[in-house]
Amino acid sequence: MTTRLATRHTARRWITTRVEQEKTDYRPFIDPERVYNPRKERRLVRRGVSPVGSRRRRAAISTTSNVPFHLLPYQCFQEARAVLQEDRQEKLATIERFREKIEKLRNKQVPAQEEDVKQKRLADMRRKLEETKILADINDPLVKKKFEDGMGDMSKPIYRHLADKKWRSYKRLLLVQRITQMHVVPDILPAIDPIVSTSLGWPAQKKWTKHGDFVDSLVSERPPAMKIQPYDQGKRLYTIAVVNPDVPNVKADGYTHRCHFLASNIEVSPTDTEVDFNKLAESQVILPWMPAYSQKGLKYQRMAIFILEQTKYPLDVAAAKQMSRYSTRDGFTLRSLLDKFDLKPVGVDLFRTRWDENTADVMKRANITGWDVEFKQKITQPLPYQRKSTERYR
Repeated sequence: MTTRLATRHTARRWITTRVEQEKTDYRPFIDPERVYNPRKERRLVRRGVSPVGSRRRRAAISTTSNVPFHLLPYQCFQEARAVLQEDRQEKLATIERFREKIEKLRNKQVPAQEEDVKQKRLADMRRKLEETKILADINDPLVKKKFEDGMGDMSKPIYRHLADKKWRSYKRLLLVQRITQMHVVPDILPAIDPIVSTSLGWPAQKKWTKHGDFVDSLVSERPPAMKIQPYDQGKRLYTIAVVNPDVPNVKADGYTHRCHFLASNIEVSPTDTEVDFNKLAESQVILPWMPAYSQKGLKYQRMAIFILEQTKYPLDVAAAKQMSRYSTRDGFTLRSLLDKFDLKPVGVDLFRTRWDENTADVMKRANITGWDVEFKQKITQPLPYQRKSTERYR
């Protein structure tokens, strides 16, 4: 009897071992390629797996047996596509007529005094041509599917239009809110209308830095990389300036500006958007990268990055280096740079820096003086007539 009870007890202990229970995963498998139920999507995200593509795409894949999107067996869908194809053919015919008119006007000889009028008409006709290209594909479900799946070709007007619309719906509003709340405008420039989107990051980070986030001094010691996404056709030259407007001026009891980076003639297009500050040629850099830092005792300092479009011609970097106004970091004035070289601000980004445990070492390695200086707030005594009488409180 005793032996029989011991055997049962031993078997029970072996069955309910905690280690064996932990090895068994009873959670049902959820395919990230086919899940389209919101509850299952949240469950999948909690497991650390992100769904692939858009919900519409995953629903179409899960409910059809690998049928291409444009061949889905839905009568209403196919009839709507036929109507859209007819409308697209009409738009394509209009595009061909626009191209013929543009070519005819471009080859037309006009007097010198009418050349400006001719160029203005050409620009207007090219703008209408781009708008017609967008209207030809704006309702195509295949185009929207590719864009939502992240497969859009930015060399085509329709994908640039959709990307610009998506950026302006949220991310641009957030950017404008940040530069307004932190008074980048009007402290550095009186106003700015961003028309290109920017993303800022460092090699030490695995993701882009959000607008206005704090960056450790050890990370910002090295030059960053940027993604500058224009939404207009063609290549353009840009100047990038990084300005700190919170440099303390003890003698004047105020603040001045400092330029941490200045480079020109940076070519960017809708398909070539990556700009690595550390890989620019010496012929492009006017002021090399200076680590972002804030001295001990000071509040955070704003580091504003401005994207300036060169509207007319490549900037003469050698001549700019000879001008002390633009080759000196302290006392830098961005407004003067815009007026001198006819630059147009088209983009902006922002991050913040503050004193941390690595700032002193970063300043030493960069030969920056002031790493051993600590700022303290001045105690302001109230005027005699503003002091409250102590007799009334006795």
